[in-house]
Amino acid sequence: MEVVNVSGLKNNPTGALRKSHETPVLVMNRDRPDALILGLNDAGELGAPGVKVALATALFRDGHLSLARAARLAEFATADFARHLSRLGIPVVDLNGTEADHDMDTLDEWLASS
Repeated sequence: MEVVNVSGLKNNPTGALRKSHETPVLVMNRDRPDALILGLNDAGELGAPGVKVALATALFRDGHLSLARAARLAEFATADFARHLSRLGIPVVDLNGTEADHDMDTLDEWLASS
């Protein structure tokens, strides 16, 4: 296990991230353990069955990844990932009425200009 101080992490975060792919990195805040950084890779944690799909689903659901990026992480075609989300009850598009109206107006303008 590698150990870094918070100040060292602030000065060189990429060093800690690189180390985390080889071994866990414990972040210390003064004399207290504060965080643990674990690297993920395809040969290990991300390669386990269902992990990429579960991670992509959670990251999309919580707004951290777009549909296309989440589908890529899950190694699904975008349409297949959208169907997966639908089966879980996770909306692929989440707009209120005003936003939907604006999107439809934009689509109408785009179609009229083509």
